[in-house]
Amino acid sequence: MSTQSFFMTKSTGLKALGCVLAVTALTVAPTVRSSIVGSAHDFSGLSSKQQVCVFCHTPHRADASVVDAPLWNHQVTNRTYQLYDSPTMDAIPDQPTGASRLCLSCHDGSVAIDSFGGRTGTIYMNPPLAIGADPEELSNDHPISFVYDDALAAQDGELFPPSSTPSGLGGSIQKDLLFNGRMECSSCHDVHNGASAAAVNHKLLLITETQSRLCLTCHDK
Repeated sequence: MSTQSFFMTKSTGLKALGCVLAVTALTVAPTVRSSIVGSAHDFSGLSSKQQVCVFCHTPHRADASVVDAPLWNHQVTNRTYQLYDSPTMDAIPDQPTGASRLCLSCHDGSVAIDSFGGRTGTIYMNPPLAIGADPEELSNDHPISFVYDDALAAQDGELFPPSSTPSGLGGSIQKDLLFNGRMECSSCHDVHNGASAAAVNHKLLLITETQSRLCLTCHDK
């Protein structure tokens, strides 16, 4: 091969490689980060500074007495609820705790959305979004704040064991959907509209309701 032929071949190869890299750069789009901004929990329109996070969190003077609530800034409900019960249910729900209590601090209609930073707000949720405000309170909703473990699954016979059953989100039910081993509101809903919830794009659900996939993640039917 002549020197001229060698450099022509090399030049052609580099051009071809450049085209491949250019096409790859165009077709491999950067990952878009999902966010609470613009979601159903973006209340920035109620803030004079159009803040988003301040309704629940604050970097300074947070309420450290609220368990499992990082830098908490919102008034917490003190309501006691009538809970769901059924002769076919083996789980034993407690009064809402952890993340569920925080969700209900807007969603039971007793605390204003804009009751944050020590102030008393005036904007309340109403049914159906205020699920804890109806006459039967939580007695007609999916039970929350109960231990969901392999022992419960074995006792019930129609639940998947959470330690070994895939959630569909990359890990097990126990890893991805439970909080301190308990079923909570945030086992199904993502308040921050993360990637999984944004992909479903419906009620901030982590898993789609299509073909009952959400239900059938845990229920062995």
